[in-house]
Parts: sequence; C-alpha cells; structure tokens
Amino acid sequence: MMKVSGRILISCRINFGRSVPTRSLVLLHWFANTVTIDGYNMISLNFDPDNGDYGSHHYSNYEGLLPRGNTRYYTIGNIYQERGLELPHHVVYPRPEYVGRNRARIIVRIRNQRRQGLQIIDEVYITQHYEDNRGPDYDPHHTYLITTNLLRQIRQFSMNGDQSANSMSTLFKQKKHTYSNTDELCLQEIISISCDMD
Repeated sequence: MMKVSGRILISCRINFGRSVPTRSLVLLHWFANTVTIDGYNMISLNFDPDNGDYGSHHYSNYEGLLPRGNTRYYTIGNIYQERGLELPHHVVYPRPEYVGRNRARIIVRIRNQRRQGLQIIDEVYITQHYEDNRGPDYDPHHTYLITTNLLRQIRQFSMNGDQSANSMSTLFKQKKHTYSNTDELCLQEIISISCDMD
C-alpha cells in the first residue's frame, strides 16, 4: 500500500522529457482547455468518462497510488481506446521526439455529486505508465497533483497543437526566482506525491 507522506514543491526539479514525458504536456494542455473552471475554482467535466470519451475509463486505484476513500477516479488519455469522443489529432499524433507514446495519463478524482448534470472534479493528477515490460500500473515517482491555478495558467498558452508543449516546457524549466508572485508561478503549482511502499 502506498501512503502519501508529504508534498514537495518541484518547481525546477521536473525535467520534462525524462521524469515526465513532453507528450504529457500536450495532454495536460488539451485537458486544461477542455474542462470547465468556474469562478469558485470548481472544475467540471463536460464529457462523460463512463462513455469512454477521450480515452477515459474508471480507475480502481487498486495499487493504492492515490488517496483512498469514498471517491471515484477516472483516467483520461488512452489513445487506443475506440469508444466515445476522440482525442484531437495533435494529442494522438504528437511530434515524434515526444517519447512515451500512450504512456501519459490524466487521473481525475470525481466528487459523488453532480451539478447541472456535470461531474465535479476534486483533484487532477498527471501520471504515466511504467516503461516497457512493467505492466499497466502507473509510476508513483512520476505522478503529480495538478492544481486549479496551474490549469488556469496552462490555458493561457495558445491551442496551437504541440507547439504549446514546447512553450510550456520552456516555462517549466525556468528558475523560480525569476518570478516575484507565487500565485503567478505555475511551476510552483505542481506538487509531487512523496510516497512510501509498505
């Protein structure tokens, strides 16, 4: 069982392309521009993950990667899933140098309530499957909690296919001391899950 033992700000410590595939940024950018974020920082899905939309399906969290409780998790981003709404072309077919084809996933935790027919998201994570021959589990060392503020920051990048990933990757690699206001610093909005295995 995995336990969350703390949260570590990882502003300059994520090396995209190694610890998190650059293609994860493409998926995260698409997701940030697809969900609805209201004035109260409530994130809601405008699609049904039970229908398999955008490569989504129920995630049982059987390995204890994320906090347990009376919650429902869904993964989003399986490019080979053939039901429901399809992911856009630039997410399914990113530039060849973006390693990790079909490894990147978004995991969302859904509240048990619906508002106006929408499913409300409690938490958003970006993760990836282990590398080759390690099975279908997600890698806890490459699983990150994404805040609403970061999603708002990502929305500011143009929806210009995978070019937005290049711009975001450059931003993520900049040093945090170049920013004066942490509310404006999306780098500090990514939080790593530090965990122990029992």
